[in-house]
Amino acid sequence: MNTMTLWHISGWEFAALAAAALLVGFSKTAVSGANTVSLAVFAAVLPARASTGVLLPLLITGDVLAVLTYRRHAHWPTLWRLFPAVGAGVVAGTLFLVRAGDGVVRTSIGAILLLMAGVTVWRRRRAGAGEEPDAVTTRAGRVKARSYGVLGGFTTMVANAGGPVMSMYLLSAGFRKLGFLGTSAFFFLVVNVSKVPFSAGLGLIDGRSLLLDAALAVFVPPGALLGRWAVDRIDQRLFEQFVIAATVVGGVQLLLP
Repeated sequence: MNTMTLWHISGWEFAALAAAALLVGFSKTAVSGANTVSLAVFAAVLPARASTGVLLPLLITGDVLAVLTYRRHAHWPTLWRLFPAVGAGVVAGTLFLVRAGDGVVRTSIGAILLLMAGVTVWRRRRAGAGEEPDAVTTRAGRVKARSYGVLGGFTTMVANAGGPVMSMYLLSAGFRKLGFLGTSAFFFLVVNVSKVPFSAGLGLIDGRSLLLDAALAVFVPPGALLGRWAVDRIDQRLFEQFVIAATVVGGVQLLLP
């Protein structure tokens, strides 16, 4: 029995998952929020709960590639400040998944996607207004780090959708492109690896999901290479508009009965 038969997916659906895996790699080395599109595709093709378990190893593959690419640019004081709050958010997300059925998870993922799209638009407008970021060493900066950390941990556990949350935080903290990419690369590698025991304990990662991951993982490195090539050439504003629009469409689709 092959992977497509095991998961009851068609050739077109596998192609959609492969394209989403390619976008995972691209998002890790170019635009981190872009993987919300991958999340929407996986949740649309696969059962909502199962989709989070299948996507996680692919995200970790992309994280490893991003760390290898941007490892010299990470800002560890910011990372150490975020990790405790993220841990609390991951635990809260795990408790939610213990009680939530597939329909609730599907609706929650759709709502999170729309929330992240709205937050991204809000962040863009703030940046356009020229507001100064809060320094991470101030009290306001520490409160912001904890708030974003808890929200990022919860959204990444429930829906693998922590990218837009942490993108917002790092941009608001004043990170430039390489510092942003290096810090987020290490952040998501540590967080996503720490989620594996929780996901396995919930039955979201098993032999069946890993078999599909093995078939899709080969599409992540080409996406990462494409992202590294495009990071200095991409029209960031236009691409973010595309990501926001695709995220909204995916979120609405998941909320429809």
